[in-house]
Amino acid sequence: MDNQPSAPSIYQLAPEQVAGPYFRNPRLLRRNISEGAEGLPLLLRLTIVDAMTAEPVSGALVDIWHCNARGAYSGWSRVNPDLEVDVEDIGSIPRTDDDTYLRGGQFSDHKGAVRFTTIYPGFYAGRALHIHVAVRIVAGNEYLEERNVAWVGQLYFPEVVSRSVLNAKAYRGRSSVPVCNADDAYYTSMGGEASTLAVWPIGRDSHEDGYFGHLTIGIDTFAVSSQIKPEDFDKYTV
Repeated sequence: MDNQPSAPSIYQLAPEQVAGPYFRNPRLLRRNISEGAEGLPLLLRLTIVDAMTAEPVSGALVDIWHCNARGAYSGWSRVNPDLEVDVEDIGSIPRTDDDTYLRGGQFSDHKGAVRFTTIYPGFYAGRALHIHVAVRIVAGNEYLEERNVAWVGQLYFPEVVSRSVLNAKAYRGRSSVPVCNADDAYYTSMGGEASTLAVWPIGRDSHEDGYFGHLTIGIDTFAVSSQIKPEDFDKYTV
């Protein structure tokens, strides 16, 4: 019998998803992206690994962005999140402000990890709850000018947790209803199940203390994403 230890398993390549209409490049390097936004705390840890070797990817610039508890995105704060946007209009939604809440980036550490302090996102009409992520492989001192994005995705949440969160005060009173993961077109057609966070409560007795969330993301470090192209950094939306 062969008693040799098995080789470490290779991570699957994480499915890419569309960047959505609210991508920006605010050049904000920070761990805490909440800017005082109301909502239940979310401590998010993402681990970036090379899907070909299973080795951690250190020094990658990982940007995240998501809506607030009411469904609004910074930069588009005055766009009504309870009205579903026509798909044909997605690329032409003008910005309404220069706010930067719930956006920011971090460099992955030697274990491939990045950590963010934020809030559990709400939803906007037509979409399940999600967080956007973009990963750039950067080099040199001009990393904030680097436009070659290797991977773009969206992170989803377990339904049972989201139902509890949406009953909290900051999330209630909407005129639209949330879409469950299984009814979200991007979740079902672009590998959302493989992009669902592991989520557990921070406190034992109350969800008001917030949640931890984690996911390992396998990327091709030599890839160039088709979801955010270099020229998209100069646009309002993608």
